[in-house]
Amino acid sequence: MKRLLFIYNPHAGKELLRPKVSDIVDIFVKAGYEVTIYPTQAYRDAHKKIREYDAKTYDLVVCSGGDGTIDEVVSGMMKRKERNPIGYIPTGTTNDFANSLHIPKGLLKAADNAVNGTVFSCDVGRFNDDTFVYIAAFGLFTDVSYETDQTMKNVLGHLAYILEGAKRIFSVPSYRVKVCHDGEEFEDEFIFGMVTNSRSVGGFRSMVGKQVVFDDGLFEVTLIKKPGNPIELQEIIAALLIEQIDTKYMYTFKTGYVTFESLEEIPWTLDGEFGGEHDYVEVENLKQQLEIMVPKEHIEELMEKQDK
Repeated sequence: MKRLLFIYNPHAGKELLRPKVSDIVDIFVKAGYEVTIYPTQAYRDAHKKIREYDAKTYDLVVCSGGDGTIDEVVSGMMKRKERNPIGYIPTGTTNDFANSLHIPKGLLKAADNAVNGTVFSCDVGRFNDDTFVYIAAFGLFTDVSYETDQTMKNVLGHLAYILEGAKRIFSVPSYRVKVCHDGEEFEDEFIFGMVTNSRSVGGFRSMVGKQVVFDDGLFEVTLIKKPGNPIELQEIIAALLIEQIDTKYMYTFKTGYVTFESLEEIPWTLDGEFGGEHDYVEVENLKQQLEIMVPKEHIEELMEKQDK
């Protein structure tokens, strides 16, 4: 019999998973798996569990939670020599990564996909000595997700992020950063920067471009320059709200390797979790090194190598 490790965050989202655990495990068993259940107990618990299990013990790992949970599981898996495919049941607030890969929103449908879907070899990011699944970012609003109270997230959902971010709109910090990629180098003052492998960020689509491919070895990089006055700041925010890239205020490019260098240490966020403060960051695309379960009907679209 095949064996499955099911790791879930019992507090993610609105605790929607708790009453469905029995039904989800039933789906796993019917798919031919013997199931071990592990509810996470603390921050980084999922990462520790993934790193420590014996490679011969399980054939598949399924995790459930928000972006923080999938980040911990993937980060732990990338530290292993022998890796298993990962199934994902999203229960977070925005679930950008899951939505991008067409992983179903319904818990039972997502559970079915986790065991009956198709393995997709997806790109994953190296951030200095750490790992991120779909976004590494600094600046404007990037600390909102890990500073927003969990109860507030559960009650208000996506609105909680907007409200928390709006509090600070008039005290936007900026950072002078030198950026190097593919033989090109430039330096500017930025209020925001992100390296992504997703079709939406914070629930907003098109901020990262329309031709996102998940297994091409390239990330999408978006950098927003410091506005010169309040009117320019309003124009930048308006562009973000209507989901348009404004080249007057933004740098955008695709790359498999990029470095960021600054005089001061800048706080970064990795998949919505605090990623430390750094004055030098090296980001590399680890092409097709993450195996994740996706719906069979979408596999060809996700593997598409040509821009539409």
